Amino acid sequence: MENVNIKNQLVECVPNFSEGRDNAVIKQITDAIESVEGIKLLDVDAGIATNRTVVTFVGAPAAVEEAAFCAVKKAGELIDMRRHKGAHPRIGATDVLPIIPISEITLEECAQIARRLAKRIYEELGVPTYNYEAAANRPERKNLAVCRRGEYEGLEKRISDPDEAPDFGPGKFTEQAARSGATVVGARDFLLAVNYNLNTTSSKLANEVAFDVREKGRAMREGGKPNGKIIKDENGNTVFKPGTLKGTKAIGWFIDEYAIAQVSMNITDRKATPLYIAFEEVSRAAAARGLRVSGTEIIGLLPKDELINAAKYFLRKQKRSAGVCETELMKIAVKSMGLSDLAPFKPEEKVIEYLLEGGKKNKKLIAMTCKNFAEETASESPAPGGGSISAYAGALGAALAAMVANLSAAKAGWEDRLEEFSAVAERGQRIMTELLDLVDEDTAAFNKIMAVFSMPKNTEEEKSARAKALQSATLYATQVPLKTMRAAFEVFSVARDMASNGNPNSVSDAGVSALMARSAVLGAELNVKINAAGLQDRAVAKELTEEASDISAKAGKLEKEILKIVNEKIGK
Repeated sequence: MENVNIKNQLVECVPNFSEGRDNAVIKQITDAIESVEGIKLLDVDAGIATNRTVVTFVGAPAAVEEAAFCAVKKAGELIDMRRHKGAHPRIGATDVLPIIPISEITLEECAQIARRLAKRIYEELGVPTYNYEAAANRPERKNLAVCRRGEYEGLEKRISDPDEAPDFGPGKFTEQAARSGATVVGARDFLLAVNYNLNTTSSKLANEVAFDVREKGRAMREGGKPNGKIIKDENGNTVFKPGTLKGTKAIGWFIDEYAIAQVSMNITDRKATPLYIAFEEVSRAAAARGLRVSGTEIIGLLPKDELINAAKYFLRKQKRSAGVCETELMKIAVKSMGLSDLAPFKPEEKVIEYLLEGGKKNKKLIAMTCKNFAEETASESPAPGGGSISAYAGALGAALAAMVANLSAAKAGWEDRLEEFSAVAERGQRIMTELLDLVDEDTAAFNKIMAVFSMPKNTEEEKSARAKALQSATLYATQVPLKTMRAAFEVFSVARDMASNGNPNSVSDAGVSALMARSAVLGAELNVKINAAGLQDRAVAKELTEEASDISAKAGKLEKEILKIVNEKIGK
């Protein structure tokens, strides 16, 4: 079974509302979206001619599902489709509502969210709903145009037709349906919009490159000649020779602002064609026509994994280890694809996950300097405390092990072991990142307990609620250091691997890695025990402390094994 990190699951929602002229109405809808905790509103694009507003927001799946429902509810209250006029096709107040996977979640999971949301919208709001794209219940309804056929004006006739009726609807044209129309809810992949800059002003050449690579390809001509007659099939339709990139649409054009031609591309299937593959293929096709791709322009936003995966690809192409920190990976991706060719590319402004973090990132303990972190720990505040320090010690142990792996990958004469050491370094980086997150999570767990003591306790009901909240916070404060122990324990496998097989000049660093991991395990174990003592459920407390003791005992044995290997190598 695939190991999915639910904590890092992120989805995007891009609802289209049939109002683009009344800013007060639009503001009320976006306020409803932002009222849900954990939601980040990224963009609000209102069109006067279309009388339509496209809103983009992101968050965890449950938060996005709730925010989408709130938006549909508010739009249904404020927008009367009987009076709506606009240039864009539409069928309802909330016209279309796609759920889009960003990270750690599949398209099918998003489709499940969409179906559940569509059902709730009808059952609680009385708004008829169709399901489209990946959430479609009928093959023909994958196409949005099929769901929206006849638009709002045709809904009254369709709603009672078994073949045309919404997936969730009343079977008749109710007052609510007349007012709000219908909503088309679905799930689709993230659409990545990207332009590839060419060292030419010829839009014709740019188009040739676009036709070479886009999935649709180019029209076939008799004799394969550029001026040959276009070939038609038996139905009179043009026959196309497919391009090399699946899940892409592309054209060539000239941009006056930059005085260059570009291949403008939409990547509709990121799994089939990641950004870096598209870059490489456009570069190849351009070179075949005497051109060069001078850079890449990202339109709108993109998920972090597109840049991470690109950086790892280019590092491997350079015969270098891909097990470096995320900041370095971002720099490699920007340089490798020329993302700053036309304007500075700032990941904090273009990457969805970074936008979601916003200003909170700089408030984290792990964003402090080493000096500031030490001074914050030494202050009279009880947090950060031993739990955070233990997690940080484990992170340093993982970092040292990753360093040895990277030095081993770069060692002269060991070129044939690059993939081996790169994989180890990436594993160390993953463990390090998890432990760094736990530095702040441990302090958050302590703050949850402290928050309980500010709760009122005047009535029996308040006392009961306070006691329940305290037990919940205490359980969390016990589970967090246990998570630290589990993560720190993983460091030993990397440290032992590097002590045994890594660069012999860095074997002492592998030993220090093991020492830091053991300190992390022992320190976190103390926190598990002291917090578990406050749990009323003794069975749970026993289960947690026994697991902690088991990890601690195993860690002690591994530390000795690794130090024995290190000392034997140092003694030679």
